[in-house]
Amino acid sequence: MMAVARRDAFCADLGIELIASTPGSATTRVRVEPRHLNFGGVCHGGLTFTLADAAFGIACNARGVAAAGIDCHMTYNRAVKVGETLTATATELSYSPKIATYRVDVVREDGKLIAAMTGTAFVSGKPLEE
Repeated sequence: MMAVARRDAFCADLGIELIASTPGSATTRVRVEPRHLNFGGVCHGGLTFTLADAAFGIACNARGVAAAGIDCHMTYNRAVKVGETLTATATELSYSPKIATYRVDVVREDGKLIAAMTGTAFVSGKPLEE
């Protein structure tokens, strides 16, 4: 999965890195920089979403079978400032031959929950091309 994650130029441009991946789970991380701030001076929600989505995407493909997100919902709990590190951990809740569901928690280094995402993925049944 590390090789697959390295091909994601969008995440690389944002500074998002894959920390760990096992079948059905993944952890990504980013350190918030000034370029990640929104007009209000706090971390842009788009960065938080992309961090969570990256963990979700890796987790749902980590079994070696191609899968694609078809639905997600995200809640934001706290604002984030420059210098803080965010970690997103995706955990598989269910997996069937066609559908899988995940929860992704985005936390700050002090363990405070920043955002939470639930996601559903369509499982193609085809081997993932690495």
